[in-house]
Amino acid sequence: MSQKSAFVTIIGRPNTGKSSLLNALVGERIAAVSKKPQTTRTKITGVLTKGDTQIVFIDTPGMHRAKTKLSEHMVNAINDGMSGADIIVFMADITKPVNDNERELLNSIKSKSCKVLLCLNKIDLVDKNTIAKRLVEYSSVYDFTEVIPLSVIDGDGIDIVMDFLIKNAKDGPHYFPDDAITDQPEKALIAEKIREKALLCLDDEIPHGIAVGIEAVGEHDNRLGEAVMDIDAVIYCEKDSHKGIIIGKQGSMLKRIGQAAREDLEEFFRIKVNLKCWVKVKEDWRNKEGLIKNFGLSSK
Repeated sequence: MSQKSAFVTIIGRPNTGKSSLLNALVGERIAAVSKKPQTTRTKITGVLTKGDTQIVFIDTPGMHRAKTKLSEHMVNAINDGMSGADIIVFMADITKPVNDNERELLNSIKSKSCKVLLCLNKIDLVDKNTIAKRLVEYSSVYDFTEVIPLSVIDGDGIDIVMDFLIKNAKDGPHYFPDDAITDQPEKALIAEKIREKALLCLDDEIPHGIAVGIEAVGEHDNRLGEAVMDIDAVIYCEKDSHKGIIIGKQGSMLKRIGQAAREDLEEFFRIKVNLKCWVKVKEDWRNKEGLIKNFGLSSK
């Protein structure tokens, strides 16, 4: 049986549902998801093999103006993700009009020869008139190969997106084992899941200054002979005042983050998890290349 494959890069402004789409298509929560901007910080690869076709997804950070060294790496990750793509999925929030960042991003891909799919997400929040209006707005900026209105949260249209991707895959080898779902290292997956829970639990101002480092991952058998994954993690923040908020009164917030992360990790890895979290301060780490690289967030 001949094999087919496609490299698919998902781009768009922050909070359009890029990571949620990746997770929905792959069928696993690989990428961190929250309502806060810039949840995705680097390229994340998801892999799905259906029959003779393998789709390799590249999820990218939301397009934004770089203000720190970290955000410069995030913008570079978007550009790197688009190079070599067979298909670009442009995610748009249908509740919002086209903005300048989107126009700039679409103009930057006009010279590329790949197919470009426009996904108008969040149709569950608008009426048919708004859908029609957005179709006209985006189509006036770029001549898309196809346009699919969808609602990732409701699962409406996901199958149509998948059909488009499979139909446009090219003859070529599978680049990952057929049972693979990501190329992310184990520690990177663990760190993302802990950071996602921190994003969900904490106030808006703090999470942008948070990174998670995994100090150690091991395994032991408990008294019942069950395998247990041992994880030592450090949540880094930029200010002493933030450290207190992350820990919370008598450790309540850190416990809440840790418990939510542990439950998610147990579901993902299908093993009991013993998670220990600490909080440390690394002032202005988002502007320090060495720390950005240490946290696995460098685009270089």
